[in-house]
Amino acid sequence: MGAIPHGGRLIDRVLSGDQQQEALHRASSLPCLELSEEQACQVENLATGVYSPLEGFLTQDALMSVLERMRLPGGLPWTIPIILDVDRRAAAACEEGRDVLLTYQGRAMGLLHLKDAYGYDKPTVCRQVFGTDDGAHPGVRRVLAMGDTLLGGDVDLIEPLDTPFASRHLTPREARVLFTAKGWRTIVGFQTRNVPHLGHEYVQKTALTFVDGLFINPVVGPKKRGDFRDEVILAAYDALLRNYYLKDRAVLAVLKTGMYYAGPREAIFHAIVRKNFGCTHFIVGRDHAGAGHYYSPYAAQEIFDEFPDLGITPLFFTAFFYCRRCQGMANEKTCPHGEQDRLAFSGSKLRDAIVQQTGESALLIRPEVADTIRAVDNPFVTG
Repeated sequence: MGAIPHGGRLIDRVLSGDQQQEALHRASSLPCLELSEEQACQVENLATGVYSPLEGFLTQDALMSVLERMRLPGGLPWTIPIILDVDRRAAAACEEGRDVLLTYQGRAMGLLHLKDAYGYDKPTVCRQVFGTDDGAHPGVRRVLAMGDTLLGGDVDLIEPLDTPFASRHLTPREARVLFTAKGWRTIVGFQTRNVPHLGHEYVQKTALTFVDGLFINPVVGPKKRGDFRDEVILAAYDALLRNYYLKDRAVLAVLKTGMYYAGPREAIFHAIVRKNFGCTHFIVGRDHAGAGHYYSPYAAQEIFDEFPDLGITPLFFTAFFYCRRCQGMANEKTCPHGEQDRLAFSGSKLRDAIVQQTGESALLIRPEVADTIRAVDNPFVTG
């Protein structure tokens, strides 16, 4: 059965065959806007219902409501602005009330029914979304590099993107069909941008104890320097699922979007997105969607108190570690032993485990996962 889509219905703005042909026939008479890869992914997510109830990019009124209230104008929870930025030259070529042809790599992929073209204050957006306007924050850095004008309006998808992960992609509608076929009535979603270690596995399997199925939904798209590359994350999860999970209890599918690193606001956004895929529960761990020390460790859990009407049940987990005396995974709620007995999941220890697969660090990651990562010459984002 799964959760009811956010707002009550799953948005579908994917054009049919005849509609596609009509849109392509009109294309030559429309102003044209070439999208970045990230913007093109947003168009696809909007049209296929990933961002239900949104049907397009936020207008100015909707943006202000999201920034100031963390809700859409009608009151529905929404925390991350879905916006389309352009430079002044591109904005001048577009006229409010007209359709704009959206292209990616020169190919027609969608239509924007332009309602609003407006300026915005970047530092204000950053402070409200990220809680900071520090240019060292990766989300702030991205906003400050955006164009000076935002375009708002509904979108239609003419043709989805070609991506290297197409076989691993599910729309919300397809995911719901799959969950129903498996007989899952309750589903827990897991957001990730990292390769899996034993702490992740322990959280997932603990949550799975209480529901019918697990939906692992890694994001593929722009990431910050030092993050694992998308293909490495997927290969690592393949190794984990193949060796340590029941096949009829876990599904992995990618979500084509970038990370915002917006901490608490992004945790709510991630929950809403998985609700649209049909998840009834969502895992929220320590420092969810964080970046550095901009958010307190459990801020992403505390924010859920402000959204009793969210429509999906959050499952909160504290930090996990390996306890030498317990000889297994534990957290502060289950382990009575002190810091001297605990082996934490630090980045340096995990890298040691991956590179060397010896000593105590090897206790933090499955050997099959480490072998998979180690087989890649350069597993990290360098740009």
